[in-house]
Amino acid sequence: MSKAFKKIYTKLESITKATVSLKASGATNDELATVDNRLAQVVKIKDDLVTLQVFVGTEGIPTNAEVVFFGEPPALNVSDDLAGRFFNAYGEPIDNGPKVEGERRYIGGPSVNPYKREQPSQLIPTGIAGIDLNNTLVSGQKIPFFADPDQPYNQVMAQVALRADVDKIILGGMGLTNDDYLYFKSVFESAGALNKIISFVNTTEQPPVERLLIPDMALTAAEYFAADKNEKVLVLLTDMTLYADALCIVSNRMDQIPSKDSMPGSLYSDLAKIYEKAVQFPAGGSITIIAVTTLNDGDITHAIPDNTGYITEGQLFLRNDTDTGKVIIDPFRSLSRLKQLVIGKQTREDHNQVMNTGVRLYSDAANAKTKLENGFDLSDYDKRCLDYAKEYSTRLLAIDVNISLTEMLDTAWELFSKYFNKAELGIKDEFTSKYWKN
Repeated sequence: MSKAFKKIYTKLESITKATVSLKASGATNDELATVDNRLAQVVKIKDDLVTLQVFVGTEGIPTNAEVVFFGEPPALNVSDDLAGRFFNAYGEPIDNGPKVEGERRYIGGPSVNPYKREQPSQLIPTGIAGIDLNNTLVSGQKIPFFADPDQPYNQVMAQVALRADVDKIILGGMGLTNDDYLYFKSVFESAGALNKIISFVNTTEQPPVERLLIPDMALTAAEYFAADKNEKVLVLLTDMTLYADALCIVSNRMDQIPSKDSMPGSLYSDLAKIYEKAVQFPAGGSITIIAVTTLNDGDITHAIPDNTGYITEGQLFLRNDTDTGKVIIDPFRSLSRLKQLVIGKQTREDHNQVMNTGVRLYSDAANAKTKLENGFDLSDYDKRCLDYAKEYSTRLLAIDVNISLTEMLDTAWELFSKYFNKAELGIKDEFTSKYWKN
């Protein structure tokens, strides 16, 4: 839009650490503007007094700074041309490609009316056994990865992007290092998968508050492909802890009273408005959300993972397995609350019993390890459980495993028959007679 058609003001009434206020007419909530050439957004309107949040802070802004209103809130041009492209937090290309033309849609709209939703029922295979076998994903689900900051969660997200059987993958990267950004770009290009991947990226060199736009940009694109094109869309968001930290920065600058763990009191609502965009449409399109939440010293009770757990439908817990040196999907702390909707219905008949037996035997191995560490004698069964656990962890829980669900089930049966007898499994005879590996 030409500057001649924008509303311009040059008198500020007040300036705080994060905001400026001025008298203006016709401004709307969430409308974008520039203040002294710095991007800002309307956050409060009282009569003709308008308050704008300045994304990079207000230091050095004079009272006669030029304020230019854009006439609209943040928006994204949506079309099929989004596929294969990389954008910043404002939906502008960062891959040297052309600007995307298409329908202009405002970001951050409401979630889908429950009346228009359908119960999630479609399996989303990822090739990662710790997910597909034990914590099966369902289209329309919302689920986070909980991980320590030093774990390779971005690599896991890239693997999920390449392996997931969906029509579109949308990456929302918040606070990525340049190395992480280039890693995602290189992996997607090398795999020849750019035609179905769309990326919105905020790096550590950019203002933290820009991260607040990334999920809404990603989900606006997702809604276009899921609702308009009836496509199965997987949205990957990393890292939601950095998103929450950006909320905290804004809250502190605006002198709001903090809540638990110094987080803003609106944290639950801010997270819910993102995760509740996950949906299964009756026409077949869907939005599935997988997000990363990094933990502070493994603290699962911190406000960010604690609120996330109330909103989402389970969690996938990454941890380092000291016995094998592998990063695994922890079967004890991970949970997919919707997996029962597809297990045994869209997967093989023995899936449920194999899953439960595999984890039970792994639990027996954990008990045997505790006995060993405390100096107790181990039974023959204990020793077999320990040997089983190492191979189970390496071949089925490790994040670098990439096999089909049928191969996962067959591998589990191979391990069962290698270390145990049929009676120790407790699996129905109809399944052992059919799948037991002699």
